[in-house]
Amino acid sequence: MIRLLSPVALLLILAQPAVAQEPPQAAPVAEAEAPAEAGSTAAGSAQAETTQAETTQATEKQAPPEDLVRVRLVTAEGTMMLALDRGRAPVTTANFLRYVDQKRLDGVSFYRALTFPGRPDLGLIQGGIKSDPKRALPPIAHEPTTKTGLGHGDGAISMARGAPGSAQGDFFITLGPLTSLDAQPGGEGDTAGFAVFGRVVEGMDVMRRILLAPVSATEGTGAMKGQMIARPVAILSARRAD
Repeated sequence: MIRLLSPVALLLILAQPAVAQEPPQAAPVAEAEAPAEAGSTAAGSAQAETTQAETTQATEKQAPPEDLVRVRLVTAEGTMMLALDRGRAPVTTANFLRYVDQKRLDGVSFYRALTFPGRPDLGLIQGGIKSDPKRALPPIAHEPTTKTGLGHGDGAISMARGAPGSAQGDFFITLGPLTSLDAQPGGEGDTAGFAVFGRVVEGMDVMRRILLAPVSATEGTGAMKGQMIARPVAILSARRAD
């Protein structure tokens, strides 16, 4: 069984001081594990599914209704339409909209593409201010998926962060379900997951093109080496569409 991701293994961009000028970093990505015995795998899967179902039911009961705000993200590869869930993720959505309304995302880029060998249906692209102190706004409180009821499904948009409560102006978009990036109650270490606050409703073909962009073999540090897009894809503008 291959564990593709874990919340601790994929810290999408370690929060750096505003003055930091180095490329964003990440903790090591989990390597392939040896196959478990059939009996233990089935039992573990059943237990995990039960726990996940209980967590999902709890969050669905607590989650507020949708209140969507659409944002048009124009890139050098085409346009994506985002639907931000202000009702379920008010803090994170308000933060992103501040970057949009103040035009702090105009001229930044998608600079990272994470793919998985043999799994063309999975991946993510990361973009934003890249911790640029001239564009950064203060960090925001973390809204875990256990609170919002949202999850890292296909086309989810979520905040990159280091420690919980450090997210600013870097974000990522997922291809395929990457539910291991959701909060993991009862786990060990950093189990807060990443803060989903919306989804791509138009333009996933654009996302896929960016995901397939050539990456540099030398740029990036740690686990992010080999994931940095050789020619970052410019974000030309980000505007409310409603």
